[in-house]
Amino acid sequence: MSGSKPSAIEERRRARRARQRRFVIWVSVACIVTLVAAIGSVGTLVISALADGGSAMPQPFRTSTASPTPSATPTVFPEDVPAAESGGEPCTTVTVMSSFENAEMVANLAAAYSSQPRDINGSCVAVEAARDKSGLVAEAAEAGFAGIAPGKRPTVWLPDSHTWLSLARANGAASVPEGGVSVATSNVVLAMPAPLAESIGWDVTAPSWRNIFDAASDADLWSDLGHPEWGGFKLGKTSPLVATSGEAAMFASFGTAAGSVADVAASAIEEPAIQAIVRDHELATSHYMATPEHFLWHARQAEASGSAADFLSAVIVDEKSVWDYNRGITSRDGITRIEADPPKEQLVPIYPTDGFFVADNPAVVLTGDWVDQNEADAAADFLRYAGTAQGQEIVRTSGYRDLNGELDPGVAETAHLATAPEGGLTLPGQDVVAAVNESFPQVRKRASVLFLMDVSGSMDESISASDTKLTAAKDAITLALDHFTAGDSVGLAAFAQDEDGTMLPGEVAPVADIATSRKDFLRALDGLHSMGDTPLYQAVDTFAAQQAETSSPDRITAIVVLSDGRNDTNHPTIGVDRMIADLQDLHHESPVLVFTLAYGADADVTTLQAISGATGAHYYDATDPTKLKAVLGDLVTSF
Repeated sequence: MSGSKPSAIEERRRARRARQRRFVIWVSVACIVTLVAAIGSVGTLVISALADGGSAMPQPFRTSTASPTPSATPTVFPEDVPAAESGGEPCTTVTVMSSFENAEMVANLAAAYSSQPRDINGSCVAVEAARDKSGLVAEAAEAGFAGIAPGKRPTVWLPDSHTWLSLARANGAASVPEGGVSVATSNVVLAMPAPLAESIGWDVTAPSWRNIFDAASDADLWSDLGHPEWGGFKLGKTSPLVATSGEAAMFASFGTAAGSVADVAASAIEEPAIQAIVRDHELATSHYMATPEHFLWHARQAEASGSAADFLSAVIVDEKSVWDYNRGITSRDGITRIEADPPKEQLVPIYPTDGFFVADNPAVVLTGDWVDQNEADAAADFLRYAGTAQGQEIVRTSGYRDLNGELDPGVAETAHLATAPEGGLTLPGQDVVAAVNESFPQVRKRASVLFLMDVSGSMDESISASDTKLTAAKDAITLALDHFTAGDSVGLAAFAQDEDGTMLPGEVAPVADIATSRKDFLRALDGLHSMGDTPLYQAVDTFAAQQAETSSPDRITAIVVLSDGRNDTNHPTIGVDRMIADLQDLHHESPVLVFTLAYGADADVTTLQAISGATGAHYYDATDPTKLKAVLGDLVTSF
C-alpha cells in the first residue's frame, strides 16, 4: 500500500540503488572533469558539487596552509665532515629505535655513519638500529622503557610520525623531549593493485576521500564494473593504536565526516553524528593489521595463487611501502625480509584530491637516566649526519623523500610515485590524536571472535618456576580481553581428543557480547585443564564452519587458534588437505579469518601458517612461550 512503511529489505534495495547512482554520476563526472581540464575550463567546482549529490561545495584541489610541502627555495644540505680519525675504544653506543616502516632507512643511515671515523668526546661511536611498532614504543616510553635492560634502552627514538612523540609525552613519558628533528618524509596514500585502480579510473583521475569511502561501502561495486570475481571492496587499514598509516586513515575518515580533511578538530571527533558516519566508513574495513607489511605480504601471497584482489582492493600505506612491494620485497613480520621478483599486479599510489597526510619521521634524543652525556652528544652527531648531503642521499635511496620533498628517480619510477603531488597535510596535533585514540574503540568495526585453545597433555609443560604453558595461556587470553569493548562478541572453545576419539571439551563459552559475557568467559577459561591428544585439523574445521554460520559483512568474523603441538590423535580425523580446502571454500563464501599462534617450540609452524594463509589472516609466532602475552596482544589489534 502507498502509505505503508517499506520493509527493511526494500530500504536496503533503495540504499543500494542510491549508491549505484552516486557512483555512476561520480565516474561520469570524473571523465568530464578530465576533459574539461584538458580544454582549460574552470567549472570543476560545480561538477564536483553535483557528484556529491548536492552536498556542501568541496574544497578545490589545493595544498593546505598547514602542509609540509617544501618551500620554493630548496635547502642546500651541508657536507658531512667526519673526524680525522676515530676516537678511542670502547665506542659510545647509540641505539636508534625506529618503527618497522622506517627501519631499513635507519639501518642504512647507521651503517653509512659508522663507516666513517667519528670522535665524540674522545670516543668512537657505534650506532645500533632497533625496531618496534610506534604505538608499542610509545607505551614503553611512558613506562621509562622499564621492560628493556638498561644497556639496551634506546638513545634515539625515530618513529615515522611526530604524533607518537606527542602521545607519549601527553601520557607522561618524561624521557621524550619536546620537538624532534625530521629526517625524511613519506606521504600516506591509498594503494591499489593496478587492475583495480584502472577499472575504477582512479589511476587517471584521483578521488576524494568521500569518493573512496562511498566506493568501499558499495558491496556491488566490482560486479557493476564487470569484475564479480573480485568480490566485495576490501579496504585494508592498520590499527591507529600502533601504526601511523592507521592514524592517517582515521584522520581522513573523521575529516571527511566533519567536512574537511585538512582541518579536522578534536571537538568534531567527539560529536555522535560524526562518529556515526565514521562507524559506517569502518564497516568497509576487511580487518585491521599491525603494520603495512602484514597487509602487503598477504597481498603478494594472494597474487601467487590468483590475484591480489582476492585479499584486498585497496590499502592505506606510506609511499615507501609501495616501493618495497613493487620491487618484490615483503615481510611477514616486519623483520624477516623476503626478496622476490616484482609482482605482476603492481600497486598504484593514489593521492586523494582533498589531501593526504605526510609522515615526517622525526627523531629525538631521549633524556632518560640511562643516557649519559657522551651518548647524548653522539646521538646528536648522528642526527646531524642524517641532515647532510650524504645522509639525505641515503634517505632518498631508502625509498623516502628528502627534506626538500625530492625522490630518488629510480624509487619514483618503481613505485609510480608522483614527483611533486599537491595536497600534503601535516598530521594533526595531540588533541586530535588523543580524541581519535579515545573514539576508536567506539567507531571501529565490531568483531565476532572465538578463541580456540589447544588443551592437549603437552600444555602441562612448565615454562617457568610458576607457570605451565596452560596457565600462561590463560593469563595471556585474560589480558587480551581488555582490547574488546561492548558490541564485540567473544567466545571460547578448546580441543583435545579423548580415549574414545571424542573431541573435548569443545565450546565452553559461546560467542556473545563481551559487555555481558566476560564473567562467564573467564569462569570457563579458568576451568580448562589439559587432557588427551591434539585433533588440530578437526578442531579448526569444526569451529570455522560454526563461525561461518553467523558471519556478517558488518563484523570481522574470526578464530584465534592457539596450539603448542601438531595434529596427533589415536583415532582418525579429517586430514590436512581437506581442512585447508574447506577453509578456502569458506573464505570465498562466508569469510572467517583464522589467525594462528604457534605456542612453544613443538608447534606445527608450517600447518599453522597454511591455516591462516588459506583464510587471509595472519600467523603469529610465540614459539618462545615467554613472549605469548606480547604476541597475543599484537594479534588482537587485528580486530
